[in-house]
Amino acid sequence: MIILAFDYGVKNIGLAISDTLLSYATPLPSLYNFKKKIQWKKIQNILFTWLPKYLILGYPIDNKGKKQKIAKKIEIFKLNLEKKYKIPVKLHNEYLTTKIAKSILFQKGGFKELKKKNIHSMSAVLILEGWLEIFKKNINNI
Repeated sequence: MIILAFDYGVKNIGLAISDTLLSYATPLPSLYNFKKKIQWKKIQNILFTWLPKYLILGYPIDNKGKKQKIAKKIEIFKLNLEKKYKIPVKLHNEYLTTKIAKSILFQKGGFKELKKKNIHSMSAVLILEGWLEIFKKNINNI
């Protein structure tokens, strides 16, 4: 089944796509939050193109179990996604994904790769791959 992941940011929303048959995700172009307004039309087009079964949304919980400042905005984004598109949205801890994404991008292409849009989409890849790992473990334990 197709799964789409989001890495919500105030200015950019990263996206990644995968199939549960795979162990890896592919980044999609990130969306720019023009004047902090979510581009719902573009999200709708992406959802109609890929027809995902679930949406995975990065949720910022630190290593002590505390929510980060942006968590409230992500919770609102989650509610809006569910309300508008009637697709289940699952939260997945995104702790350290931004730092790891920056490291991966820097190794690939140096400073020129470290653009916010690239960082958010790579973070979405990491979020989705983390979710896929847990999903596959649960399937194997059935």
